[in-house]
Amino acid sequence: MEMINAIGRRKASIARVYLTKGEGKITVNGKDYKNYFPQTHIQANITDPFITVGVDNIYDLKINVRGGGFKGQSEAVRMAIARALVKINEDFRKPLKDKKFLRRDARVVERKKYGKPKARKSFQFSKR
Repeated sequence: MEMINAIGRRKASIARVYLTKGEGKITVNGKDYKNYFPQTHIQANITDPFITVGVDNIYDLKINVRGGGFKGQSEAVRMAIARALVKINEDFRKPLKDKKFLRRDARVVERKKYGKPKARKSFQFSKR
């Protein structure tokens, strides 16, 4: 099997995943994914697509991710892994789609408006 690559995006993060046959080694930006994402609930985002289709510890992953914070990065990686798995086997599409791993979550932070401290928050109103 050759190398399969896919791209995932979330908020300001872009993840490029390179998937090959192996023994389940996952590296993110040159580090092990457990060191790069120390929180366990964030690590689960990365392994969820494999568990969903039941192919954990079969593929090696080399991931390049940039932009955004750790949560957005992990969700971008999750989307890229799901897309790569669908390229390998089209039968994986249904379970991954049911869990919404293939859908691009387009929600981003709303811009700050002038005359306000944040996007929608206003200063305290004084009637008198």
